Formats: sequence, C-alpha cells, structure tokens
Amino acid sequence: MGAAAIDLLYWRNVKQSGAVFSSVLLLLFSLTQFSVVSVGAYLALAALSATISFRIYKSVLQAVQKTDEGHPFKSYLEMEISLSQDQISKYADKILLYANTCMKELRRLFLVQDLVDSLKFAVLMWLLTYVGALFNGLTLLILAVVSMFTMPVVYEKHQAQIDQYVGLIRTQVNSVVGKIQAKIPGAKRKEE
Repeated sequence: MGAAAIDLLYWRNVKQSGAVFSSVLLLLFSLTQFSVVSVGAYLALAALSATISFRIYKSVLQAVQKTDEGHPFKSYLEMEISLSQDQISKYADKILLYANTCMKELRRLFLVQDLVDSLKFAVLMWLLTYVGALFNGLTLLILAVVSMFTMPVVYEKHQAQIDQYVGLIRTQVNSVVGKIQAKIPGAKRKEE
C-alpha cells in the first residue's frame, strides 16, 4: 500500500480523508438503492454537467472580457494517458502471480494436503454461510470501508491494550488448536 493510501486511512489530512471516506460511502449507499448501471450513468452525467457548465462559463467569460485564453481543459486534453506495454506487462504479471498463488492454495486446501488447514478453511466457509445469510455483499463492503477508515486510528491510539488482548486470544486459540491436534490422528503438523 502506498504512502498516500496510508495517510488517508490514518487521517493525516482530515479534509482529504473525510472527502474520500464520505464519497466512497455515498457511492456504496447509492449502490444499495440503485443498480450499478444507474449509479455509473448518474456519476457520468454529473461529471459531464460540471465540465460542460465550466466550459460554457469560461467561454462566456472570455467573450465578455474579450480575452483569448483558449480551451479551459487544454492541458488535460494534451496530457498523455495511454498505458505503456511495460506497465501492462507489469500489471499482468502481478495478476498472474496472484491468480497462480490463489489456485495453488485452493488446491492445497481442497485436496487436504494439511488436515488442520483444510478443517480451518471448512470452518471459515461454514461461518461465511451465516455471514452471507445476515448480510449481502454490498453491506459487507460498506462495513469493510468503515473499518478501513476507523480501525487503523483506533489501533494507533490504543495499541498497547489491543496487543495485550490479542496476545491473550492468540494464546487461548493456540492452546485449543494444540489440544484438538493432539486428539485427531494424523492432524499433527510437520516440523518446519
């Protein structure tokens, strides 16, 4: 994650973080009421209305003041926005690496290379059936965005207490997993 994204999530610039947070939440809440196509069309219409209005305003201002400033978006129109072959190759290589890693991990889990990891995955999938019954994907995405903008700041302010409780929970979970592994034949992990 880039430094700019981290600054946004930690609210280093409150105005900028607030603008991003509120606009993303507004977009997600609008998606709960309207289809993706409608929201995309409305956003495009809003952007187009703003640029057309600004262009007409500048044209009228130039006519009244009798100046010759030219097109107000000239610098943006002349800007190069195409992706190079190297950039496309770099992004394609990253996507390929993630896809291959994901497929290998899923193969490992579904074909039970490690019984404990496959059981953990099964429990996670079982829990996700309940999460899916309670929330739809958009609600989960809204909760994820709110968490992304609140959890880093909360953790930064209360790091010592949170680390203490996470350590206690981790100790308890490791203890329970160790007991379960001891009782299930063939579930002991190989020494790494």
